[in-house]
Amino acid sequence: MSEKKRTGRGRRRAQSLTKRELVLRIADELGYVTQQQVFEIVQMFLDGMSAAILEGRHIEFREFGVFEVLVRKARIGRNPNRPRDTVIIPARKIVKFRPGKSLKAALAAQKVQA
Repeated sequence: MSEKKRTGRGRRRAQSLTKRELVLRIADELGYVTQQQVFEIVQMFLDGMSAAILEGRHIEFREFGVFEVLVRKARIGRNPNRPRDTVIIPARKIVKFRPGKSLKAALAAQKVQA
């Protein structure tokens, strides 16, 4: 279980890929670019994505997927420790990711490990 972490209710999730690991992979694969240069490019890419999301734009990468901003409506929730008490949950913006055809097909082709 070194690759996967246990989460609640018996589910497992894959180990996270950090920005540092991504930079190392790209720098190793290219060979002619320094890790610092790759880090700056990755950071500019993420900053550009963040700016677009904050503007309310959706981001589309063909064959990979789409990031889009959605608004969750305000609702009334309940405190699980005291179910009689209601809590007002305000409206908020969220980012949703929808995988593209290629990514969806690749995920569907993978075997599920129990």
